[in-house]
Amino acid sequence: MTEIFEPVGDFDRRLALGAAGAAGAGLVHDFNLAGVLEASDVHVASRLGDLGGLDAARDASVVLAVALAVRAVRAGSVCVDLTTVAALAPGPAWPEPEVWAREIAGSALVEAGVLRLEGDLVYLDRYHRLETQVCADLLARVRAEAPVVDEAALAAALPRISDAHLSDEQRDAVVQTVRQSTTVLTGGPGTGKTTTVARMLVLLADQAHARGERLSVALAAPTGKAATRLQEAVIGELAGLDPADRDRVGKPEAMTLHRLLGWRFDNQTRFRHDRSNRMKYDVVVVDETSMVELTMMGRLLEAVRPTSRLVLVGDPRQLTSVGAGAVLSDIVAGFEGFEGFAGASGQGSPVVSLTTNFRSTRDILELSEALRIGDADAVLERLRAPSDEVDFVETTDPGPALRSEAVASALAVRTAAEAGDPAAAVAALDRHRLLCAHREGPHGVRHWNRQVERWVTEETGQPVYGEWYVGRPLLVTSNDHTLEIYNGETGAAVRLPDGRLRAWISGSERLRDFAPGRLDAVETMHAMTIHKSQGSQAERITVLLPEADSRLLTRELFYTAVTRAQRHVTVVGSEAAVRSAVTTPAQRATGLVERLRGARSVADPP
Repeated sequence: MTEIFEPVGDFDRRLALGAAGAAGAGLVHDFNLAGVLEASDVHVASRLGDLGGLDAARDASVVLAVALAVRAVRAGSVCVDLTTVAALAPGPAWPEPEVWAREIAGSALVEAGVLRLEGDLVYLDRYHRLETQVCADLLARVRAEAPVVDEAALAAALPRISDAHLSDEQRDAVVQTVRQSTTVLTGGPGTGKTTTVARMLVLLADQAHARGERLSVALAAPTGKAATRLQEAVIGELAGLDPADRDRVGKPEAMTLHRLLGWRFDNQTRFRHDRSNRMKYDVVVVDETSMVELTMMGRLLEAVRPTSRLVLVGDPRQLTSVGAGAVLSDIVAGFEGFEGFAGASGQGSPVVSLTTNFRSTRDILELSEALRIGDADAVLERLRAPSDEVDFVETTDPGPALRSEAVASALAVRTAAEAGDPAAAVAALDRHRLLCAHREGPHGVRHWNRQVERWVTEETGQPVYGEWYVGRPLLVTSNDHTLEIYNGETGAAVRLPDGRLRAWISGSERLRDFAPGRLDAVETMHAMTIHKSQGSQAERITVLLPEADSRLLTRELFYTAVTRAQRHVTVVGSEAAVRSAVTTPAQRATGLVERLRGARSVADPP
């Protein structure tokens, strides 16, 4: 894969100029001035070049490769593809790929293991080790001995989970997950992934009961909001099943991945659970796996016991993680055609795909399907067709199109907050979301958050004087393990009967209130980025598309935004922006797909 070059903000060229005497500084300086590299990329590469004893003139292309590898990780890639990197910014004079690869291969940095070169892919050592570890751990799990299944108990339990809500496709997926230790359950919105997970847990709990054991289950997701939604959905599905089965499953604990792995105050990249201290759970279910970056996937695979079940759930067509890697989509692609291979387990591909959609929002589904296949004409046709579910406002002045729904949503939250009803205030947040691609600029979240506040002031005649006000919608932006609030959770500022203002946050167990001064990592959420919306849904979604030349505008971004809607979606933007999004797939440079394909082609030893 290749990555899409994305400008990284304001470049401090003075720092690059100051490194003119360092190894390779002349060439990397040119790429800094061209806007490809940031000064931090230059400094890291130049310093490594100095430590490695590189010559400023002879090894300039090697230092450039290091700088690009640093930039690649920051932009979401795991490595640099020498054959395609020149297409990212045609301005500078790029080295010729074959010559470049030879120079890197013969460098002291490769000899020392600082850089890794595999074919045309250049890695920093850390990410090469992570990618090879993830590949090895996945293959080890798939090739391990299959779990022992009590066939009589399975046959007796299947009728109890088979009702009108379970399709044949879902039933087959449930049975397959019981027979294997690792499952990658994929499907778009409305395909019944949660239904499948709930019934899978019933069968696994029944298998444990047949052995005289109690099943321990962990439900996890990258964000607090996604974990809460998973728990609520699973418990809701279990509520309609046999009481004995519900009792065997119990109330699965839901948490963020950070909490699951055991966050440590003294280390931001390592966790309490690892290969030497595995997690206790018999089954670990991770939802919204498309959001899981390479580092977190590596830590997860280290911490899960080899005998435990691991179920990765997600939609590979959604946006990839904020951090480096595109792990879910790489796993799905890497195991494609895996059915012809069987390890000791006899298992074929761990990927189980759900394709049948059960939601009644046909027009939204048709729009998401057109986005999935990348048909711009079909997307525009669906957007422009008369519909009670999909609206398209073609305009260069989005304000009038956004005002009505945004203000109505803000006032609903405010009314409940003024009445001292935190549950109603938080519930009102899920009725409408305004989603933006950018954080800054005229199409960004910051601008529209301020604009909605101005509109609310015009409606109510009550100005917003400070950061905290009654009805302020809240989005938690990072994990606070001390307060036990987590990235992605939402809430509202509510006035209590005694006049005090309290911030109520919706977590996995219940609403909890905090003094506003205790919350550092929260933002106003009249508008939110599409990236932050992953793992959440709302009844009505408004998507504000940026200009057609935005580097953030991709098919996956658009698809993720549209599929947040439960009942209605409004797209605001131009035809050019829609076409640009649909025809621009988000790509990241990784080697995991080919690594999985290459490793799996080697038959297990007898």
